[in-house]
Amino acid sequence: MIPLLDLQAQYEGIEDEVMAAIGGVVASKHFIMGPDIPAFESALAQYVGVSHALGVSSGTDALLLALMALGIGAGDEVITSPFSFFATAGAIVRVGATPVFVDIDDTYTINPALIEARITPRTKAIMPVHLFGQMANMDPIMAIAKRHGLAVIEDAAQAIGSRYQSQDGRVYAAGSMGDVGCFSFFPSKNLGGIGDGGAVTTQREDVAGLMAILRVHGAQERYYHTMVGGNFRLDSIQAAVLRVKLKGLEAQHEARIQNATWYNQQLAHTGVGLPVVRGGGGRMIYNQYTIQVTDRQAVMDTLSAQGIGHAIYYPVPLHRQACFDGLGYQAGDCPVAESSAGRVLSIPIYAELTTDQLSEVVLGITSAMKVSVQGVK
Repeated sequence: MIPLLDLQAQYEGIEDEVMAAIGGVVASKHFIMGPDIPAFESALAQYVGVSHALGVSSGTDALLLALMALGIGAGDEVITSPFSFFATAGAIVRVGATPVFVDIDDTYTINPALIEARITPRTKAIMPVHLFGQMANMDPIMAIAKRHGLAVIEDAAQAIGSRYQSQDGRVYAAGSMGDVGCFSFFPSKNLGGIGDGGAVTTQREDVAGLMAILRVHGAQERYYHTMVGGNFRLDSIQAAVLRVKLKGLEAQHEARIQNATWYNQQLAHTGVGLPVVRGGGGRMIYNQYTIQVTDRQAVMDTLSAQGIGHAIYYPVPLHRQACFDGLGYQAGDCPVAESSAGRVLSIPIYAELTTDQLSEVVLGITSAMKVSVQGVK
């Protein structure tokens, strides 16, 4: 068996330290907003390269909190990608705004060339999604936002540690370019907790202050509420675990990149559509390794028969979800996202994979496609 993600293998080298961290929280009895929270937030802000980081209850709530803090609500529009996890659009709708879907390019991230045509007087923000561990093409997105006075919310749920080479010569980390960056620490992420968790990051003092108030029901002082917020706190136990795991995050990234390089070499010239990585000095951290295959069902059947994990991210683009029928989108409105949804397949990429396991995955794919791969037995 080769699972899509092997948390057992991931925790083998750090389990004692993780359990000690959990035990420390239990011993302290500081379960809510204990000292592990600011300690983790400080380490995360330094890692991302921002002034402020706030731990929150999930990646979904990170998006919701960012939208609330930026004053986006009823009657507003937010431009975003149709090729993402549901929370991207769901959070927009939950604050009363309308998602406006703009098609993706071959990196699975929003196509900046299509954004400006969708801006209306109701548009208040752009929410690019850094998908599968790669940042969206942020320079043109930031330029469009500046021209039109729009906020930028980075959905970086799958991209902590990914980087973008800007035209200004700087390399930016995910979550450091827009007004707010939003992260998820769901266990499957490169930096995953032991349950739900997330974070928001920002360089803006005003927005950080608002988010800090909103995440505790809009109260600066307990029981005195200046606005309506929510219960968006990160648990202390999650922060303690994430502090341990953050120390090894770069090693996780590098191992995933090495595995992806191996896949790229072995799957070249086989007819498999490989991940497209934007050039320059950026970095993709491979939260998923996503290929495209023509006969996806045949490949999945073969992988299932051989006990090899796989998943489809995402089978139905957001603009074609039944709950958004009222927005009026039709088949063909986002052709790249729609085509990708019918062909994408994610395969194991986690850091602990052995060469034998990687070879077994490749053989499963290529045998289903009836092609041979030199050097893999």
